[in-house]
Amino acid sequence: MTTTNTKLELNWENLLTEAVTKPGKILAAYSLFHNYSLGNAMLALIQCEMCGIQPGPINTFPGWKALGRHVLKGQKAISLVMPITCKKRNETNQEAADAADRHDSRKSECFTRFVFRPNWFVLSQTEGNDVAAANAPNWNAERALSGLGITRVEFTTMNGNAQGYATPGKQIAINPVAALPHKTMFHELAHVVLGHTEEGPLSDDEQTPRSLREVEAESVALLCCASLELEGEEYARGYIQNWLAGASIPEKSAQKIFATAAVILKAG
Repeated sequence: MTTTNTKLELNWENLLTEAVTKPGKILAAYSLFHNYSLGNAMLALIQCEMCGIQPGPINTFPGWKALGRHVLKGQKAISLVMPITCKKRNETNQEAADAADRHDSRKSECFTRFVFRPNWFVLSQTEGNDVAAANAPNWNAERALSGLGITRVEFTTMNGNAQGYATPGKQIAINPVAALPHKTMFHELAHVVLGHTEEGPLSDDEQTPRSLREVEAESVALLCCASLELEGEEYARGYIQNWLAGASIPEKSAQKIFATAAVILKAG
């Protein structure tokens, strides 16, 4: 992520690096902005630091107004990533299909793109009625499994070194003596949510390489552990570096990692 006059240029790879290399950053972002995706929570915290704004609850201009607060004069909004739906129009000439019809038809194809929108203000940029701070919800594994439609099954592999595994059909298993069972659960949940377990017998260039699958899943586990202040963050960093073998995480994978962590955290 680069900055120009405090304006952000979205780079998921750099944002992920910022998240995982600075201890306490993820926890602070999730604690303050848990109502937003983890990527947006990180963006909000970084902008507060850049602009010297006291971090706190965020809302839109009309949102604060509805709560009996107003934005102080001269305050600049922070930007978060928003999905917008766009239509791609393709013109198709029908003359060849139907000589009697001389009109062109337009077919619309929708797609989603992500853009920055400066729509949010932090509590410290406003004044008015007192607003109670909302605590981050307690994450519950059973609630997450149910919400994600994932089943936890008995650990049956004979490989005693295996901490856990995920299988097609949205099933996960955790070794009863796993060193860090919560981190292992996040890792296996990530494999399922990322779609790794459903990848069929595709060619090498179509299937996610195993090394990248492991990096993606363990990165999700790291983000979840750090957000919930659970042990395993340092172990996850070492695991990720081992599978990366000096390479960097691709931009597309970094975006998937943030999105998957947000889905798992919200489900619990």
